[in-house]
Amino acid sequence: MTGTERLGDSTQGLGELPVRIAFFDVDETLIDIKSMFSFLEFHLADRDRYRTAAGELTRAARAGVSREDTNRAYYRNYAGAGQEAVAESGRLWFARERQRDGFLHQGVVRELRRLQAEGCQVALVSGSFRACLDPIAEHLGADHVLCSEPEVAAGRYTGEVRTAMIGAAKATAARALMDRSGARPEECVAYGDHASDLPLLTCVGGAGVVGDDPVLAEHADRYGWIRLPGTAGAAAAAQGTAAAAPARHPAASSSHTSPAPSTSSTEELTHATR
Repeated sequence: MTGTERLGDSTQGLGELPVRIAFFDVDETLIDIKSMFSFLEFHLADRDRYRTAAGELTRAARAGVSREDTNRAYYRNYAGAGQEAVAESGRLWFARERQRDGFLHQGVVRELRRLQAEGCQVALVSGSFRACLDPIAEHLGADHVLCSEPEVAAGRYTGEVRTAMIGAAKATAARALMDRSGARPEECVAYGDHASDLPLLTCVGGAGVVGDDPVLAEHADRYGWIRLPGTAGAAAAAQGTAAAAPARHPAASSSHTSPAPSTSSTEELTHATR
């Protein structure tokens, strides 16, 4: 899958079923880690460089830099890198991660498969970017990817971002896709794990909450949304071991390990970049 949309013209004709789209957040909804940080560590293949990059993002979050600007700062780590080389790195990263038990949240994947069987199109919606997301989308048979779009010039990332797909931007992108596809919002559904997903979840007719975010849990109780258990990654993040320093797996062994970040640092990174 190379474009944002894999399906062709979705205009409804006489006798055709209405277009329905199921929107899924990715990190700690469909997968158990923060893809941006896990992939950055994998791509850099240098613990010290990774710790420096994660530390800069943590300091920006602590200083009150906006979530949008922190998300943009993340992509400066790829300035000068070839787009195809990063995409290949993403494919290798996914091949490693998918071998790990728990990488895909099987309960959410079952929900996705159920909706596909009912004829729903699937859209992944994430502040991450295509290097991470396209392999996941291809594996799951997703039809659309709505994500942050780093700027590319002459085949290389500039370090700037055309679109930062976080917070309210997810809902804006979902509405635009529904409009282009002829889908009625009340016929569509969305799934997320974090309060920042609320604009996405409330722009459609039904929603599912993954995990125990208190804001989303309150809305789920109020509106009768589906509840699904959280991922193992979300639990680890609460202990300060997930987002800022993804666990190393056997396929990426190292002679040393870096200390886990503090819980506060992890929470700041998670909040600032999603």
